[in-house]
Amino acid sequence: MTQAVTFDDVWKMFQETDRKFQEMVWEDRERRAELDRKFQETDRKIQETGQQIKEVSVQMRETDRQMQETDRQMQETDRKIKEVSTQIGRLGGRLGEFVEGLVAPACETLFAERGTPIHIVSPHVKAKLDGGRHMEIDLLVVNTDTVSLVEVKSKLTVEDVQDHMKQMEEFKEFFPEYANKKAIGAVAGMVVDESVIHFAIKRGLFVMVQSGDSVRIANDETFVPRTW
Repeated sequence: MTQAVTFDDVWKMFQETDRKFQEMVWEDRERRAELDRKFQETDRKIQETGQQIKEVSVQMRETDRQMQETDRQMQETDRKIKEVSTQIGRLGGRLGEFVEGLVAPACETLFAERGTPIHIVSPHVKAKLDGGRHMEIDLLVVNTDTVSLVEVKSKLTVEDVQDHMKQMEEFKEFFPEYANKKAIGAVAGMVVDESVIHFAIKRGLFVMVQSGDSVRIANDETFVPRTW
């Protein structure tokens, strides 16, 4: 026979059903809470990504601005280099004019005033020796028994004077045809500091400096040049 269902049995079944229902409700709430948390996390990441994109965009604009500024500076540097090159070219032209227009003609009178009459003034005299050695003299000034080597610079320096002293030492090796002549040295400059003038004079060289539209010898009347 079928056992009769009592009230207690029904009540227990109801309680068990309610318990399971409550568990389902709780699990559903947990799932919903987890989904909500994940949605919030996803939204936060999306917002962070958006902010990062904005920051990257700002950085890219700043990088572009810096590149444009660098390009402008490079163009300005290029312009200045061209200006300097032009000025150097003009200076080279002025140096040539200084040599040919002032120093060369002055050599004839200035050396004559110091007791050395001049027969020949030759610009840009060159010579070569074996081994690739070479010498170039800005102005070679010659008379009967004396030859003068004149080094001309836009701005004469101590280093230029020292180089010319070495040139004087080697001159007759490069130009043996002048072996029987006395050799004296001179330096000339469009711009010459007083310290350089004194340095050259102490080493026995004539110093020729620009004076207005002409050239003068800076050495005093008692100066005796060194001979080679």
